[in-house]
Amino acid sequence: MAIETSTWNVQDHLQTPEECALYLEAVLSEAGDDPAFVAKAIGDVARARGMSQTARSAGISREGLYKALSEEGNPSFGTVMKVLSALGLRLHVELAE
Repeated sequence: MAIETSTWNVQDHLQTPEECALYLEAVLSEAGDDPAFVAKAIGDVARARGMSQTARSAGISREGLYKALSEEGNPSFGTVMKVLSALGLRLHVELAE
């Protein structure tokens, strides 16, 4: 018997602000010192919530936002903060164990 598989897309599971926040919290705890991993995850959330609307709210061009949050992108901290704010999210800091 053949096993049936389907394509899994994280964006299908980021429908609410709470799901987006939990996803980014998990990414931040697992990313270590890999900023590209974090930027890509923020891009996942932005695409799930609507890239055009996110770009408009952040004051960034849609193309610029795609580029910044791509695997090859290297967004400035300012861009990250603008995008998180546009998504209704903010960074959380706690003591390292």
